[in-house]
Amino acid sequence: MLDQVITAITTTIVDTISALGYFGVLGLMAFESACIPLPSEVIMPFAGYLASTGQFSLLGAATIGALGCNLGSTIAYSVAIKGGRKAIDRWGAYVLVRPSDIEYAERLFARYGAAAVLISRLLPVVRTFISVPAGLARMPMLKFQIYTFVGSWPWCFGLAYIGFVLGKNWDTNPVLRSTMHRLDFIFVFVVIAAAFWFFWTRFRKG
Repeated sequence: MLDQVITAITTTIVDTISALGYFGVLGLMAFESACIPLPSEVIMPFAGYLASTGQFSLLGAATIGALGCNLGSTIAYSVAIKGGRKAIDRWGAYVLVRPSDIEYAERLFARYGAAAVLISRLLPVVRTFISVPAGLARMPMLKFQIYTFVGSWPWCFGLAYIGFVLGKNWDTNPVLRSTMHRLDFIFVFVVIAAAFWFFWTRFRKG
């Protein structure tokens, strides 16, 4: 079941970017940053791969991905400001957001203040939810936008660069191709295990 979910999500991401180009990257990264569970770890490497084929530029892919983060984060930030914690608690479950996810992001924000928005953008999982405590705390919008973009850009560039390098070397480096084929089973196992953990921790109580 989970492998089918993973395949469906990955196929949707690939098809969307293939069809819409930069706008696909923008939209998917916006969804990811609006607390909707789409993995940037798939979105940005595929964008990087397309950069290796000449369809994108690497810097363009990273920049449009970071702008998508700003767009989606602004939605989450606005929901937090207008609806407060009650709205997050009420609607969060529909996008697999656990109260513990928000509580962890809130602790980071309480400890580091606005800098948590910048720091968290470089961290898996929490990067998606840090907009909520920023909104609840009514962090100034301009500062929120700047910190979100500055923190998101290196994340997007790093993931895109991985896809770019693999794309450039796939056809010219037989050792890389052979190694990746040998690692297929391990890769699939790790992805399925990660997806199982992701959905199990969100569907279980708390």
